[in-house]
This record gives sequence, C-alpha cells and structure tokens, in this order.
Amino acid sequence: MFYFLIGSYLLGSISSAIIICKMCNLPDPRTKGSKNPGATNVLRIGGKFVAAFVLIFDGLKGAVPVLLAHYFGYDLFDLTIILLFAFLGHVFPIYYGFKGGKGVATYLGGLIGISFFVGLTFSIIWLIVAKVMKVSSIAALTATVLSPIYFYFITTHDVRATMVIFLINLFIYFTHRENIRRIMNGEEGVIGS
Repeated sequence: MFYFLIGSYLLGSISSAIIICKMCNLPDPRTKGSKNPGATNVLRIGGKFVAAFVLIFDGLKGAVPVLLAHYFGYDLFDLTIILLFAFLGHVFPIYYGFKGGKGVATYLGGLIGISFFVGLTFSIIWLIVAKVMKVSSIAALTATVLSPIYFYFITTHDVRATMVIFLINLFIYFTHRENIRRIMNGEEGVIGS
C-alpha cells in the first residue's frame, strides 16, 4: 500500500495543464486567467481542444492508480485513500512548489476508477448545473458536495470509504475558497467567458 500511496502522490503532482500548455506554445496557466493550472483556466487561454486534453490527463491521474490498486485486490477504503493521495499530489505538487490545481478532474477520474456509476453521477450533476447556471465552479461544487451521498449508496455502503470521500470534499471546498467568495459577491465568471 505504501508504494501505491507514494506513486499516486507523485503521479498526481504532474501538472498536465503546465506541460500541455508548454507543448502547445501557450502561456503558463499559472500566469494567465484565473492563474489556476486546471482545465477550466486552460479553456480560457487555449480553447476547448487543449482544455479537453488537460481534463483527460488530470482525470487519468486519479483513475490510473485506483484501477491498478483495484487490479491488485485492494478494498474500497484503500482505493479511496489512494485517490486521496493522487488528489493531494494535484493540489500540492512536489514538482511545482506545492502549488497546484483545484483537483476536481483528478477527483472525478478517481471516482470513475472506483465506480463508473459514481463518476457518471458526478458528471451528470456537473453537466446539468453547468447548463443551468453557466458557472463551472458552481457545477463542480454542487457535484462534489453531493458525492458522499451517492458514493455511499452506489458502492458497498462503506462508511470509512465515504468519510475519505467527504475529506476530499472538504479539500475541494478549500481549493475553491476564492471561487466561493466570488460567487457570494456575484463576480464569478461564466463558462466560455
């Protein structure tokens, strides 16, 4: 388990936003837009195509270690701990001075790795809220805050695993604290702006 945790953290620490923007001759996402190295900010500075790659690779950082651990027989609680470490790598990356992204795509990828239906539920909620509200952060926060509930009922009703999911939720709300402030002040940008 120790090697999975370290490997998950190190994989999570790789910033696909920074690497892909550099490969596409785009500015460092930490210096433009919201200054967040994530898919939503890359959408602003590089367009849908580049942002889609960032979203996929950030998702894989959560999915790959979880799927590998599942293959080797780790239980649901262990899978959520492994996801937590991949998520922490994304948010606090060792390669970038412990200043990373907000972690939603990595979290979603890990949820898909744990249970396709949990990930699908997250995605559907995100899409509905994004369509109605036109604000990515509100969609992400809504899908996130509900995730311990549907995680618990869709998986094996494991309370310990659900508590880890709840802990990741707290981190996501922490990483979105500036977004929450802007939402409260009516200043949060809409998708595509």
